[in-house]
Amino acid sequence: MAKRSRVETELTVNQILDEAFKQILTIGFESMSYTTLSAATGVSRTGISHHFPRKTEFLVRLDERIGQFFIEGLDFSSIESLQQSWYALMQHPERKAVLQLFFSLCGSVDDNVKTLKSLNTVKEAAISHFAEAGSQCVEQLIGHSALVLLQDGKTAQ
Repeated sequence: MAKRSRVETELTVNQILDEAFKQILTIGFESMSYTTLSAATGVSRTGISHHFPRKTEFLVRLDERIGQFFIEGLDFSSIESLQQSWYALMQHPERKAVLQLFFSLCGSVDDNVKTLKSLNTVKEAAISHFAEAGSQCVEQLIGHSALVLLQDGKTAQ
């Protein structure tokens, strides 16, 4: 069997990451598996695990993209606009999935996952626009989101 070129390998890794990103936002990180990724990409489960031996490695590699995806839906023109756009994102299933992912990882024992900075990126953006008021606003929005997600979980049961 011929050895794959570096370019081919990079294309395969990017294909897997693109699909992992899509699945994290649509079916959730917990439901995403090497099997679902293999079915969607055509790359064998062994091939996927060769590039990503641990499932959490997808999160580490996609952290910046996930954070950017969430931030793109926010309006930083004023504190009120930030709050309104955040509440609007809570109605968007794929962006809401970012918050669900964040809360599902809270308290993780995996050191790689503990350092994910998706929501810190949002907080940093708010601070750069509104100083301490931006930080407080994001903290309140995160708390509100936690309550909404908890309530959603209770209604789903």
